[in-house]
Amino acid sequence: MARAEHGTPEGPEARPVRSPLRTAGRIALGAVLVFAGTSHLTFAREEFQAQVPGWVPVDEDAVVLGSGVVEITLGTALAVAPRRYRTAVGWLAAAFFVAIFPGNVSQHVTRTDAFGLDSDAKRLARLPFQALLVAWSLWSTGAWRAWRRRPR
Repeated sequence: MARAEHGTPEGPEARPVRSPLRTAGRIALGAVLVFAGTSHLTFAREEFQAQVPGWVPVDEDAVVLGSGVVEITLGTALAVAPRRYRTAVGWLAAAFFVAIFPGNVSQHVTRTDAFGLDSDAKRLARLPFQALLVAWSLWSTGAWRAWRRRPR
């Protein structure tokens, strides 16, 4: 496979596909993450603290503040990162959504009310949406497509 001067592979697996729908999806996901991250740092800190599992060996507020900073960073990167970094940002966002999933499970298992999730049914219904966020990040950045087209 040919290599560009900066050492990255050329070809369809090297860059995400340009598509107005993917672009809109990527920017929308970035905006959602920036909003969520900002809410971690400001008006919804206590709500987010309710999602930190009790087994996490770090202060709940530190977890909420740290994850807020990560969300703002990922959201900004999704919206403005140069094309050559979008696939990596997509994988990082997907990994972040996987990493915070135990908090959603903990909220369900411990029956903790937050964000209007005040019943077992609502907390359980929320869980599959994390997979949609993972898929959204991989699709909108072209990360999944690049992975499928990688040389084997």
